[in-house]
Amino acid sequence: MDIRGYLDYLKKHEQEMLRDLEAFTTLETPSTEKKLLDAFADYLARYAGGLEATSVDIIPQTVAGNHVRMHWAHSAPATGRPILVLAHFDTVWPAGTLKEIPFSVRDGVVRGPGVFDMKAGLVQGLWALRALLSGSRQYRSVTLVCNSDEEIGSETSRALIEDEARKADAVFVLEPSLAGALKTSRKGQGTFSIDVQGRAAHAGLDPDAGISAVHELARIVPELVELADPSQGTTVNVGVIAGGTRSNVVAASAHAEVDIRIRTAAEADRVSAGIRALRPSRAGLRLHVAGGLTRPPLERTTGVARLYEQARSLASEIDLDLREAAAGGASDGNFCAAVGIPVLDGLGAVGGGAHAPDEHVIVDEMPRRAALLAALLEHQ
Repeated sequence: MDIRGYLDYLKKHEQEMLRDLEAFTTLETPSTEKKLLDAFADYLARYAGGLEATSVDIIPQTVAGNHVRMHWAHSAPATGRPILVLAHFDTVWPAGTLKEIPFSVRDGVVRGPGVFDMKAGLVQGLWALRALLSGSRQYRSVTLVCNSDEEIGSETSRALIEDEARKADAVFVLEPSLAGALKTSRKGQGTFSIDVQGRAAHAGLDPDAGISAVHELARIVPELVELADPSQGTTVNVGVIAGGTRSNVVAASAHAEVDIRIRTAAEADRVSAGIRALRPSRAGLRLHVAGGLTRPPLERTTGVARLYEQARSLASEIDLDLREAAAGGASDGNFCAAVGIPVLDGLGAVGGGAHAPDEHVIVDEMPRRAALLAALLEHQ
């Protein structure tokens, strides 16, 4: 089936897509509420079973919510390794938010907590698979991994995602689009903590006996800021500073938390090395640096460019002018790119307001984006 056929199929089922989105949204899934996340994982596993998935596995977790892995294999599969599709079902919204921001569809716009990031993308992905199964004579095996902790760093799902990526030829990520554009690069992210230990003393009676950790940290901050390089898209943000006990006490300790964003692995290495190279300015001070890169950058490689050009060509067949963009935030696609697999991100919802009360999705775009994903899956 060509992309126009997929679009016709999905337009006929648009109301069912919206009903699924309502069901997915009203099952609230805050990242830190394991019981709610596990209930959604069970629901999602049952849903995938109704889509004739070849296998459905719930990946149990001790603290975080359980993850779900689904696999579809054609009886006569196209040659090549599987295609990996990524989605997350956790949201930033606390349980009970639906009372304040109820799910609604009005004037072609869906509103509700988590609809844009990223329940609509998950619905679109599942309906793309439904369309693929209904219309394609042959396709690659497809694995869909849905994790429960993306919004809090994917600590328990990272190994699962990387393992599945290493088995795949390409990765499609159902994160929201960037004002309709696909994301062909994403910045990596790192978080560092810096602790300074000095020596306390009375600030009036015996100031010279003290060594101020706060003053030392104040000296270090400009060095951190100097590591930024706007020409490379590298930012360094000292977002938290704390220290001392009272104004009349030379501060014995101080603490800072630093966020870095980088576009390339080379920049990640440079900035990380610069932070770890910090040294105390005098005897009697101790400096401890912890942390590191939490998500590597997703760089626009030739493989990524090839996937984008394929998507752009397919989209043109349904009069969709598909743009590409670079995103400042990271996603689970970053992990896949770091193990050498081409990634196309932003294949999810078109709308806006991620993590904000005006979060919304454009209804008409849901069948179009699902059709694009179905066509991409068929043509790998």
